Formats: sequence, structure tokens, C-alpha cells
Amino acid sequence: MMKRRDVLGLGAAAFATGALRVRAAFAQAKYPERPIRLIIPFAPGGVNDVIGRIWADRMKDLLGQIVIENQGGAGGSVGAAAVARAQPDGYTLLLGGGGSQLVNPLAGKPLYDPVKDFESIAMLAVTALTATVHPSLPVHSLKELIDYANANPGKLSYGSAGVGSFNHLTGELFKSLIKRPDIVHVPYKGAGPAMNDLVSGHILFATPNVTGPVIQMQQSGKVRILAVTTPNRLVALPDIPTAVEAGLPGMISQNFVGLYAPAKTPKEIVEQIARATQTAMADKEFQQRLITSGFEVSRDTTPEKARRFLEDEHARWRPIIQAIGLKLD
Repeated sequence: MMKRRDVLGLGAAAFATGALRVRAAFAQAKYPERPIRLIIPFAPGGVNDVIGRIWADRMKDLLGQIVIENQGGAGGSVGAAAVARAQPDGYTLLLGGGGSQLVNPLAGKPLYDPVKDFESIAMLAVTALTATVHPSLPVHSLKELIDYANANPGKLSYGSAGVGSFNHLTGELFKSLIKRPDIVHVPYKGAGPAMNDLVSGHILFATPNVTGPVIQMQQSGKVRILAVTTPNRLVALPDIPTAVEAGLPGMISQNFVGLYAPAKTPKEIVEQIARATQTAMADKEFQQRLITSGFEVSRDTTPEKARRFLEDEHARWRPIIQAIGLKLD
């Protein structure tokens, strides 16, 4: 026979478990009771800002009011650190990406742990990067570009949006894969100036993100996109091969934009935001708004998949960042 204290212990445990379930269900039913802050850790007008505003607009009917706050600085670290320190109650979220969740933590002075200090909610989109040349360069494929680099040692350079940008890392990945360390990196103060110089012929090779303007430049013949760096071809550029298809295995580079909450945010709240996001991303109009802006929509996303994606990207880029000795202030 069970002793009285064992019966009481089982009863207390059952009561505690039931109470936790009731509190969790109550919290989920009541959330959100006020507007949610979405911290975008970059200035208005960039990739993250565009996606964040599209997501926030769609959430009005699914989750409630989203108040956007742009907190730029230190390549995204300032805004991300603010979210990492926020109350884990679901009312402060981060629209993080490759800068805030990958490059800065690996190459800078970490203000937070991008995996341990956040709960991953969803991957919203990825942006492909490209190998893009000025039409005057006598190459029409990625293989021809590699042949040109080999035939002209020290004469080829590439432009990027700046040191530590994904454009920079993509160029360094290309150099390492084809074993041509003599390709010179030309950093610019942003993607716009780099593309202006590519279009004008001041530089002949660049690694820009796929964006609406870059797609238009390709279509008008101002630039020539040789390959994209995603695992699969892009909906927006179906005729452009991937770098892997073009004969360069390992040439995968994709910036990303995802939703994150402070660590220890209740699982029920994380899942509620994730479900609302999944509903939005299944909407054709939502998808088209992202596609026409040059993004690939992450349609099959979950908190676990978002977390695994981030961990895999850290494993991919850590050795490259260490190999080039990238250090960000």
C-alpha cells in the first residue's frame, strides 16, 4: 500500500502540473494584450526593414499591432543586444539576420550569444548573392570567370558593400574555392555605391544581393549575373544557374532574415507567433511582395528549423571568417 505522504506527493505533483498547464493556456489565450515591439537592428530602407514592414503589416489581422523600432549600430549588434536583454514576455522581438546573428558574433566583440540568448521563431526569407560582372568583361558563365581569373593573375578585383558584409564573405568564399587569393577586395560604403561603380565599369566584378534593382539591371543589360549562390534557382531569376550547377560545389551563400525573441520566452508564445507567421507566409500576396523585392520566402519554417538553420550557418562561416582573419570593431 502507498504511504499517505506518497499519495499527498503525487497529488501535489498532479496539481502543480495542472496549474502550469492552466497558466500556459491562459497566457496563450491572453497574448497579446498590447502592441508588440519589433526591433529592426538597422536603419530604415535596408533589406531587414523592407521585410520587417511587410511582416508587420500582415500581422495586424493575425497577431495584433506591431510597432517597428529601427535601432541601428554596430552592424546590427546594438538592436540585437537590446532584444537579448529585454523581458522574455513576447512583447519585444528581433528581426535579425546575417549581420546581427552571424557575422558580428563571429567576427566582432560579441555582446550576446546569437543562439543561447534568443529563441528562434521563424525564418522569413533568404536573399541570394550573385557573381555579377560588367558586360564589357568577356565572360558569360561562372566557369569563364574562373578561367579569366586564372589567366589574369592579380588583375581581377571584386566590389562589395563593405568589410564584413555578406558580399565580402561571398567574394572570399569564391576566392578560396577557386584558390585565387590574388583577387582583390574593393570595399564600398554600402551596396549602392558598389553597384554604381559596377554599372559604370569602374569595377568589373561584384557580389551583390539579389534585389529588385539588381534584377532590373540584369534585365536591362547593365550588368550580367553569372550565377546565384542559393542551393536552388530563384523564382525571380529562373534562367540564372546556381553556382553549384555552374560547376562550383560549396559556393552557397545566402543572407537571411528571421524572427527571434529573448531566451526563456514561453514556448506557447513562441509557437503562437510562429503559427501566425506560417499563415502569413502561405498567403500568395505576401509571397509575391517578397519575391518581387528579390527575396526567397521560407515557406516551411518552424522554430526548430529556424534554430537549426542558424547553427548550420555558424558551422559554415566560422572557418572562413577565421581563415581571412576578419575582425570587426
